[in-house]
Amino acid sequence: QGQLVESGGGLVQAGGSLRLSCAASGRTYNTEAMGWFRQAPGKEREFVAVITWRGRNTDYAESVKGRFTISRDNAKNTVYLQMNSLKPEDTAVYYCTSGGFSRDYRRQDYWGQGTQVTVSS
Repeated sequence: QGQLVESGGGLVQAGGSLRLSCAASGRTYNTEAMGWFRQAPGKEREFVAVITWRGRNTDYAESVKGRFTISRDNAKNTVYLQMNSLKPEDTAVYYCTSGGFSRDYRRQDYWGQGTQVTVSS
C-alpha cells in the first residue's frame, strides 16, 4: 500500500521560513498529483498547494500564493513545500496528500500523519 511521511514542521517567528518534506512509498507516489492541506484548531481542513506527477502544473491557495512553493523530486519520491514570509495565520497541522490534481480534499486518496507548523508573532 505504502505511506506518506511528513517532516520539517516546527516553531518559527513571523517572517521566517520552513521547508516541509513528504516521503512517499509504494502506491502513494503513483497518482496524478501530490499536495498539501492544513488544518488549524477549530477550523476546517484547507487546501494549500498541489503539483502534478511531472511537476508541470501547480496550484496554490490564494492565501499562500507568492509565499509558498511546492516542488517534487521523483528520484527521491519526495514532495516539498517551501514556506517563506510565514504569518501567524499559517499555524496549523500540515498534511501531505496523494491523489487528484484538485483543491478538493475528497479527491485525495492518501494522507500523511501531519506535521505541526507554529508561527509566533
